[in-house]
Amino acid sequence: MSDYKYSIEAKNVNKIFYKKSKQIPALIDFSINIEKGSIHGLLGPNGAGKSTFINILGGLVKKNTGYVNICGINIDENAKLSKFKIGIVPQELNIDPFFSPVELLELQAGLYGIPKKKRRTEEILDNLKLSEQRNAYARTLSGGMRRRLLIAKALVHNPEMLILDEPTAGVDIDIRSSVWSYIRKINKLGTTICLTTHYLEEAQNLCDRISIINFGKKITEDTKENLLNLISLKTVSFLIDNDYDIPEILYQFQPRKSGSKLTVQYDKNKTNLKSIIDLLNKNNINFKEINTYESDLEDVFLKLVKRNDLSS
Repeated sequence: MSDYKYSIEAKNVNKIFYKKSKQIPALIDFSINIEKGSIHGLLGPNGAGKSTFINILGGLVKKNTGYVNICGINIDENAKLSKFKIGIVPQELNIDPFFSPVELLELQAGLYGIPKKKRRTEEILDNLKLSEQRNAYARTLSGGMRRRLLIAKALVHNPEMLILDEPTAGVDIDIRSSVWSYIRKINKLGTTICLTTHYLEEAQNLCDRISIINFGKKITEDTKENLLNLISLKTVSFLIDNDYDIPEILYQFQPRKSGSKLTVQYDKNKTNLKSIIDLLNKNNINFKEINTYESDLEDVFLKLVKRNDLSS
């Protein structure tokens, strides 16, 4: 594979659509670096600009300004070669209903000029659990199978970069897990992955680094670990085994009493769990069970997007 640091390098990309002479900005000075060999998540609400950026990468939409490199190739200087570097899995299930999976993959390989001896049709179908449906009409496949077939089509030319737009939308939990496993597998073999997803659990499980976009602007880009650390509030619940009244000193932790369960919240940057336990012991509140709840990526996403909504 080519020698470059970023599989996707975009800087100050702008795109404006026009509707009845009205300007609708889709991307505003959008910049992103997706490191070679990583799994990068691109997250944002509907209409944030994710699909517009993906369509620019695929040559379906022309940007107004800015530059984009794909695997070291500038898309303006060599559009054809840059397209060979990536495989794109679209969100829409746009598959010819009267072709079988094996026919679609063979046709796709032919379009890329791949010699028959070098084609990996059966290997790809097997990896995506489509071997049994290899000769079935695409119109007879379930939504999940068609989703996997789109991934298969994007892999026929062995791209260095794979872009997945909502790769597991409409897929059941078991198949979603198998798709995740396959994404990890091809990533370990050297393929860079960029995915957009509404399943924040998916991003949290798969991604090394995450960018969040809203109203066409990137509002943050960081490692998954650093983003999770943005949420400093932690929740802990205690199962109390004696009668008690909530002491005033606990009011700072927003205590909630429900039967024998006491739940509090604390800022991990200002105090720690041991301090709260010490306060319970000093006030003769005995507990027999304790449960802590960590913030997840959904908490971070909602916090950042809400903050951006208020400032826009």
